[in-house]
Amino acid sequence: MKMTLTTQQQNELIVNLKSRFNANPKRHDDMEWQQVERRLKANPEKLWSLYKMEETGGEPDVVGYDEKTDECIFYDCSAESPKGRRSFCYDNDALEVRKKHKPKNSAMGFATEIGVELLNEAQYRKLQKLGKFDTKTSSWLKTPSEIRKLGGAIFGDFRFNTVFVYHNGVQSYYAGRGFRALLKV
Repeated sequence: MKMTLTTQQQNELIVNLKSRFNANPKRHDDMEWQQVERRLKANPEKLWSLYKMEETGGEPDVVGYDEKTDECIFYDCSAESPKGRRSFCYDNDALEVRKKHKPKNSAMGFATEIGVELLNEAQYRKLQKLGKFDTKTSSWLKTPSEIRKLGGAIFGDFRFNTVFVYHNGVQSYYAGRGFRALLKV
């Protein structure tokens, strides 16, 4: 799989990210675009992952800065779970054991393919403080190993003005469930 972008794709992506950054200042109160753009240009390999987040409907935006690692933190900020990443079971082990009606991929597998991570529960709750997300869909979340070992996985959504985190079997998949990603640049 080609993991580089053309100069035109890079420029278009940076323009889209800057526009989204400027349109949503409450997601990144203490940051300036120049800081983000500098990180993006210093890490062109991360642009491909951001491009895949964008291409699958994630609408990535900066939600923070990690001072320890000197990285900008991007989350998928689309109103609903990214359309191009729905109908996936949780992970590749679940995908392999599913005999009938296999989904096209798994959330963990696709995340690895595009170089991103699933949001965990704490990160998902942080995202929900920035707006109302997943009011009609749900998103698989990075599941604690103790739960996964027992055949389960967690997902979240926002209903009744409340963030809910539920569980499901890892082999399940639904048209309204995708996953939200995070990428540090």
